[in-house]
Amino acid sequence: MHKTSIKITSEKLNLQECYDFVEDPSCGGISAFVGTVRNDTQGKEVKQLDFSTYKPMALKEMQKIAVKALEKYPIEKIAIHHAEGMLQIGDIPVIITTSSKHRKAAFEACQFAIDTLKETVPIWKKEYFSDGEVWVNAHP
Repeated sequence: MHKTSIKITSEKLNLQECYDFVEDPSCGGISAFVGTVRNDTQGKEVKQLDFSTYKPMALKEMQKIAVKALEKYPIEKIAIHHAEGMLQIGDIPVIITTSSKHRKAAFEACQFAIDTLKETVPIWKKEYFSDGEVWVNAHP
């Protein structure tokens, strides 16, 4: 049985797909983190974001995070999905879902996964403002 679902796609991310993957009759809790594109960064108005990845390494790092979360927390399953390409305000660049018998592990594993993803996965974003644009190290 697969315990991880890892994906990087230019298609719209689907929260229901992530939820359905981690849902399990043995689990009493499902936790989800949904990142959305916000309309400002440090007081500057953001128009859109462009996410770029080094896909082979990013997928490998995301799988490592999922495996580590399964080892570190008593969770049953984990899904980590990330978008690539141009995203508009309100679009979803990342979804992480986890399931466990009890809620605490699902919450903690979900937070661990998003925090670690932002630190270690080679994903970059370009922020577009009304007066220019800048590449940001979204995730190193």
